[in-house]
Amino acid sequence: MIGIIGGTGLGDALAGCLADVQTQTVNTPFGKPSDVIHIGKLGSNKVAFLNRHGPGHRFNPSSVPYAANIFALKKVGVKTVIASGAVGSLRQDYEPKQLVLVDQFIDKTFRRQNTFFDKLGAVHCELAQPCCGPLRKQLSHAAKKIKTKVHPDGTYVCMEGPQFSSRAESMMHRGWGGSLIGMTAMPEAKLAREAQMCYALVALVSDYDCWQEHHGQTDKQLLIKEIIGNLNTATENAIALIKALLEQGSDLCDDGCPCRKTLELAVWTKSDVINARERQKLAPLFE
Repeated sequence: MIGIIGGTGLGDALAGCLADVQTQTVNTPFGKPSDVIHIGKLGSNKVAFLNRHGPGHRFNPSSVPYAANIFALKKVGVKTVIASGAVGSLRQDYEPKQLVLVDQFIDKTFRRQNTFFDKLGAVHCELAQPCCGPLRKQLSHAAKKIKTKVHPDGTYVCMEGPQFSSRAESMMHRGWGGSLIGMTAMPEAKLAREAQMCYALVALVSDYDCWQEHHGQTDKQLLIKEIIGNLNTATENAIALIKALLEQGSDLCDDGCPCRKTLELAVWTKSDVINARERQKLAPLFE
């Protein structure tokens, strides 16, 4: 079963593409996830879909229950996650309406729970390549089958929000080598790695970040209408990419992937001082 996390735009649009849908309410040690999990079929593939921001876009990026979301998906049997998220572009050549297969992150968040293991002990997961290589390769192959431009890589700067960047910050992010700016990829990608899941992020470019100034007296209502239009088009492109991916008929990843073995060497706390009850609560993560 493949997990899909829908962000802004895709969160509502993709749910309507599923067939034979059943909803499942999942309890986790980290509270309730953003929404019920919709389990259905996309083509011949069984999919577990979760709306990151909840019904009606209820949760802002800082209040999304990331730990509960990832735990819930792992608990229902998901080992491969394709996530989406709206982003601003920090590069001239990454244009609105296009897609980006993110390969790196710069994490600027500071208000969010970024590990499952605070009560268990010292657990240090490798994160040099935060997105699954084999899964990104499959997405790159599927991208050749759709009409839109899909950039094969990009560095996503994840800011805390919920406010957008100042222009000085936007210029700084460009100087860091950032390709995209967003608010939702972290700690989601980190938690997916701790849960021993293959994770890839398809970023939907809605506009250029504020490093690129608008010329003249741009009407704000027209500007927001343009951004929403860009996001709607990018959403359609992302759905086409995901469908093309799932139609390939091959396994996206398997249990030989290093992403699914990250806890083998990550637990540094000695076993005799780990609380057995806490270890049992987190059992789905170790499976």
